[in-house]
Amino acid sequence: MTLRSFRPRALAAVSLTAVAALALAACGSSDDSGSDSASGSDATRTVKTAMGDVKVKKAPQRVVVLDTAELDSALTLGVKPVGATHADVTSGFLNYLPKDQVAGIEDVGRMMTPNLEAIAGLKPDLILTSKIRHGDKYAELSKIAPTVMTENTGYPWKENFQVHAEALGKEAEATMVADGYADHVADVTKALGGKEKVAATEVNMVRFVEGADIRIYGKKNYIATILADVGLGRPAITDQAKDGFSYDVSPEKIDLADADVVFHSTYGDPKKSKETETTGGGLWKNMDAVKNGKVFAVDDQLWIQGIGYTAADKILGELHKSLVK
Repeated sequence: MTLRSFRPRALAAVSLTAVAALALAACGSSDDSGSDSASGSDATRTVKTAMGDVKVKKAPQRVVVLDTAELDSALTLGVKPVGATHADVTSGFLNYLPKDQVAGIEDVGRMMTPNLEAIAGLKPDLILTSKIRHGDKYAELSKIAPTVMTENTGYPWKENFQVHAEALGKEAEATMVADGYADHVADVTKALGGKEKVAATEVNMVRFVEGADIRIYGKKNYIATILADVGLGRPAITDQAKDGFSYDVSPEKIDLADADVVFHSTYGDPKKSKETETTGGGLWKNMDAVKNGKVFAVDDQLWIQGIGYTAADKILGELHKSLVK
């Protein structure tokens, strides 16, 4: 079965929207005043943010994003930021993003320690980030440009995307993207055998993290929302996740991660993150998922760090490929 992807259809619709906007602009160009105020380029809108109401340009042209979710949102909506922070990965910008889309974006430092001087030098008219990441820098950032912050990242990614879309003046495009994602989800659920069969398949997501315990992901994080949208079941262990995020274990308790299907990713060095030790051990090898060939290594940058619709679309494709045999 060939699955539909939201991307081609949504982007085609976005392109039509852009063409229509250009046509309207051309019609309006007959106004001989020629001023910015006459064309509306100075007009602003008020966006409700985690830091209160913020006035932003209706059509910001120079956008800086300070986290991976905001970068995914902007690119999904057809906006190339002039600047972005990089995640703590060797590839800089996350590797699932098309190279042509990130080419030319100025790197303004590590995600948690953005270079404010570099940001100011880009003369942005909008900055997108979250309070949990950069709330302590809000005063400084807002002096550079209107700064739109969501409260958090990860689990509320769909709501955050709508805030990003409003700030970027891309609400219509956002609706098309969300609708396309819903269609893709429905296709995957159908391909996996329908709602009842999918719900009876329990799936775990395990992340090996350098410098931390092994995480069995709960139900309140980015990847969990995608699994839930498809309708996949989750093992009881996920209900023990702290704040719904993750239940952390040592290699000696990795068997708690067993399920019908186990996906796993690694952040950092495989040895330092205990991946090598754990997957080479008896507890891991004796898990039912391993014995049944239902364990799949996935890209951490895509499955965990991306946090947006472009990443989600690719994840849906990988879920389909892995689970339909």
